[in-house]
Amino acid sequence: MDSGYALSVRFTTRDADAAQRFDALVERTMEGIRAEPGTLVYVSHVPVDEPLVRVFYELYADEAAFQTHEEQPHVKQMLKEREQYLSSTEVVFLHEQVGKRPAGPEAT
Repeated sequence: MDSGYALSVRFTTRDADAAQRFDALVERTMEGIRAEPGTLVYVSHVPVDEPLVRVFYELYADEAAFQTHEEQPHVKQMLKEREQYLSSTEVVFLHEQVGKRPAGPEAT
């Protein structure tokens, strides 16, 4: 099924201060991400009862859109800065089977 390119990332921050700083970094980075046409969904979540964890869900139009995202200056800066706040990172690439998702830019 050629319906997008998705991943989830679980970040565990070092402590409460690191979590706040990581969140601020993500917020700064979102300005650039919101302008990426091939990035369909990019959402950060805090799991219930896990205040030091952030789970990202990312959906791209295709693998090329993901690669374009990874090459953006704002993303490269985030990737460089984030390590100081984290104790672990787990990435899972996903194959879409069925679901509801944005149809295009007008859905964002």
